[in-house]
Amino acid sequence: MICTSIQNKTYEQILELLANPQIEMAEIRLDRCDLTKEQIEDLFSNSDTPLVATCRISEVGESIAEKRLKTAIEAGARFADLEIEAPSSMSKEFQKSCLRHGTEIIRSYHNFTETPDDEMLQKALARCFRYGADIAKLALQCNSEQDAARIEALYSIVLEDIPSLEGRLIAFGMGENGRASRIECLKRGAPFSYASLDEDDATAPGQLTTAQMRQAVYGGFSGYHARNIKVPASKSFAQRAITAAALAKGTSRLSGYSPCGDTNSAIDAAKQIGATVENDGDTLTITGITATNGSIDTKNIDAGESGLLTRLLIPVIAAAGKGDFNVNGHGTLLHRPLNSAADIMAAYGVLLSNTGDKNGRELYVPLEVKGKLVPGTAEVPGNGGSQLVSGLLMALPLCDSDSELYVNEPKSIPYMYITLDVLRHFGIKTRSEMEGDAEMLEAEDWSSCTGIRFKIKGGQHYRAADFAIEGDWSAASNFLVAGAIYGSAEIKGLDTRSLQADLAIVDILVEAGAVVSQLEDDSICVRKAPLEAFEKDLNNAPDLFPIVAVLASFCSGESRISGVGRLSSKESDRASAILEMLTKMGVEARTEGDDMFICGESLSSRLLNRRLMAGGEYSSHNDHRMAMALKVAAIAAKSPVIIDDEACTEKSFPDFLKEFRKGL
Repeated sequence: MICTSIQNKTYEQILELLANPQIEMAEIRLDRCDLTKEQIEDLFSNSDTPLVATCRISEVGESIAEKRLKTAIEAGARFADLEIEAPSSMSKEFQKSCLRHGTEIIRSYHNFTETPDDEMLQKALARCFRYGADIAKLALQCNSEQDAARIEALYSIVLEDIPSLEGRLIAFGMGENGRASRIECLKRGAPFSYASLDEDDATAPGQLTTAQMRQAVYGGFSGYHARNIKVPASKSFAQRAITAAALAKGTSRLSGYSPCGDTNSAIDAAKQIGATVENDGDTLTITGITATNGSIDTKNIDAGESGLLTRLLIPVIAAAGKGDFNVNGHGTLLHRPLNSAADIMAAYGVLLSNTGDKNGRELYVPLEVKGKLVPGTAEVPGNGGSQLVSGLLMALPLCDSDSELYVNEPKSIPYMYITLDVLRHFGIKTRSEMEGDAEMLEAEDWSSCTGIRFKIKGGQHYRAADFAIEGDWSAASNFLVAGAIYGSAEIKGLDTRSLQADLAIVDILVEAGAVVSQLEDDSICVRKAPLEAFEKDLNNAPDLFPIVAVLASFCSGESRISGVGRLSSKESDRASAILEMLTKMGVEARTEGDDMFICGESLSSRLLNRRLMAGGEYSSHNDHRMAMALKVAAIAAKSPVIIDDEACTEKSFPDFLKEFRKGL
């Protein structure tokens, strides 16, 4: 990243400069810009550009510097810089304020006369971190080529001894002999380097201009800037709502519909069980069958390529059907095992077995379903995911008597509550009780949940409803990550209060360091910023794993992503597919148990070191989420990335390729 130092400018001039897309990050010299307290507050609270608040004591005195820095920090400054020579009392208050408001601390050491010897450099660096630095900045007068070499060598010494400091050191030389070090520090992993607006506005001798830095770092790479991206309807909501409407008495209207392979399969299934479906642009009008015990008369049901739809239909038809039936499908669905589903269905009196020439212990579509769903009480393991649990939650209300379902160590919890939300809209009442750490559950940290008890009253009837299908956060995640890595992205039509598990992408991006904001027109906007390694448990949002792995590849340091065990039964063996993709692209990655570790490197470092993703031929493994992640990873690849089956994105996002090209 290139941080443009802004000094001697009015408030209005600063706003105009920050509106320039060429300025991706800025240092506001509060000691050299005559700003009121209100202007500082407005600037740091409203800017989408990552800002560094700097106010040198030597320029304005301790009291004024402390007040201006405090104002910027409280307003939301992303970074704040304080020299290590600051008085102890000021230093302590500065650290407290930064920690309280989530501002990253830069502790800086300046020497305007020389580059000290190696021992003194390491002592200065140690002081920076001892005084609370998230990032240490060393700006040193460079009087010779040997001085420049010693500054550059500092990176090797530090990272060899303390790998955790990767991406946390900005060391460069001032003066003509230090000009190259301002770019070299980015090659060595510095999160950003400083530049001036023009040659007459340099804040230190030898400082390159923003234009010169951009040419050196980016060359002809223009980045990725996407606007007016239209994401499809959430198929998680759509498939559940279509199924509920098909079971209901009366006519339902589902607005916000957009076609995709899985949603179209749900429409076809609704027609197969006897519902009528009319499509009027973005609205589905569905007249249901008034489902009761024995009201569905079908011997064969086709689930298309959808794993979710398969797991919804099996219990629903077993509850409301006349007897045994077969489930068919195509594509990747034929290779997704259903053993865990069979174990759970057996607890409610329903047996699953292979049909055709498939035998053995593994169960796959096509399969035969025998028996009627018997209401009662059962405990089921949660490690198989949420989809069949959602199917049971939709089916058990149709049984004659009450049921209780206890899910032990549940995964993908948000999807269960999406089901409950849809059921509520269509007149079905259920009760749920979460078990686990009460305080964490109150804070909606569902990782602490050890079990969920669902109480389902029997003899209920679905009622027609008008239902708005919200936009899909999983689809949006690809554009948001692309914007965070390469430039910016803006997407409309997303609900930030959504129950969708993949809303977690917002928290991940924020933790990694990207700038995420919600605009007045309900748009979500993300801009790139210095990206840092992160840790995230994706057991409740496994569909995010491929694109989050790409994000981690561009974050300085080693990221840890949990939830590998949830990836084996997706459209592909996603853990293996992700490792294959990253390894071939030149990214160091490994799995240990349920965790994947990815060693990332910033975009600027990759560009300067020519360590961009390797091009060539790649396989999506006919997995729509792998194909989309590959497209994002390939934006700045060394050579073209050729994906064997881009068309598989139509499963969830038919217009993905068209929308994706908007940002290029």
